[in-house]
Amino acid sequence: MKPLDLASGDLLADRRADYAEMLFASGEHAAAGEVLLGALELAPGWALGWFRLGEMRSEAGAFEAAAKAWRMSLELDPDDRAGATLKLELIGAAPVSDAPPSPFVEALFDHYAPTFETALVQKLDYRVPELLETAIRIARSEFGPCADLGCGTGLMGERLRPMVARLDGYDISRAMLKKAASKNIYDSLTKADLQTLELPRASLDLVTAADVFMYVGALDDLVPKVAAALYPSGVFAFSVEHHRGEANFMLLPSRRYAHSEIHLRALLAGSGFTLHSLENADIRKDRGEPIEGLIGVAIKQ
Repeated sequence: MKPLDLASGDLLADRRADYAEMLFASGEHAAAGEVLLGALELAPGWALGWFRLGEMRSEAGAFEAAAKAWRMSLELDPDDRAGATLKLELIGAAPVSDAPPSPFVEALFDHYAPTFETALVQKLDYRVPELLETAIRIARSEFGPCADLGCGTGLMGERLRPMVARLDGYDISRAMLKKAASKNIYDSLTKADLQTLELPRASLDLVTAADVFMYVGALDDLVPKVAAALYPSGVFAFSVEHHRGEANFMLLPSRRYAHSEIHLRALLAGSGFTLHSLENADIRKDRGEPIEGLIGVAIKQ
């Protein structure tokens, strides 16, 4: 996927955008937006600039103006690689959708890939792979073929490899898959969007989704697909960010989704799983604060 242009291509506009960022960093959000708007008058076709203007206006409390900027970003980039749709949903300017735009997820992780492991493990205290490995081993320690959904750079795969006879990874980001391939732990790696992924029926003994569902949204289609792909008594291991409200899932300000425990239990049972374990855990940090998640292991009936 072609990345969004980080700069406008107009030298004067880029200088004004840099000054806007300095103002924004100092807390002058409204002034920053005004300066960036001036830059966009020089480079009106800069989609990422309009997206950033929306963020600045939103921080200044000008939500209607922010929505206009995000809609302009969408007009210039209908694929929505910046994720303007989610921003509109968060301020109530668009109905909440069941899933994020796939090009946004792909662009996010293509951009994140070079620093992914350093940022996630060393800076954000990311714990999902170790927590999932422990939960899986309590259920069973040896498996046949395994699918690692949203495999990323292979952090989960490194822990799965000693347990499984075959390991196949799936991810939407080519840059992430390239990082995973360098580890030589997967038997195959496939670029795939989990929203449309089809797995062969009754072909797997273990399916994992480590830190993946927060970028999927509604799970009503995906969980039954996982169940259909597993052998009888096969294992499904996953993590989610946890919310305690009444909604099945909700979009967070981070533009990730959190899921309710009640909904997960009902969805798993309705898809033919017996829940082996579902435990609360701090799965990472965000801005220094722990993020509560659920670590789940379910058995195909």
